[in-house]
Amino acid sequence: MSILPSYRDIKAFHAHLYYHDEEGVEIAKQVAAQAAELFDIRIGRFHQKNVGPHPAWSCQLSFAAETFAQIVPWLMLNRQSLDVFLHPLTGDEYVDHTQGVSWLGKSYELDISQFMPPHDE
Repeated sequence: MSILPSYRDIKAFHAHLYYHDEEGVEIAKQVAAQAAELFDIRIGRFHQKNVGPHPAWSCQLSFAAETFAQIVPWLMLNRQSLDVFLHPLTGDEYVDHTQGVSWLGKSYELDISQFMPPHDE
């Protein structure tokens, strides 16, 4: 049986803002800028193509685990028309992108083929 990460292994979180067109990019930029004014976050690139496991255009917001309780409720109420994919950073990308996920708005199927599932020991 493999050993899964515990909540103590969570070092940070990613919130991926999902959008589908130029209007969505502008909304994502506004939401990200507002979040950055209020919280200690790092804003990634505003992709206008699918990147990695993401089935939509996206921008990544990175933040410390200790700020989850402030940032996520804010995103719940201020994401506008964006869908948000949330996941922890534990060091196990497979678990982080499968068991550790949360969605605000619509959920999507990720392409997790790039992540290796844990092996039974």
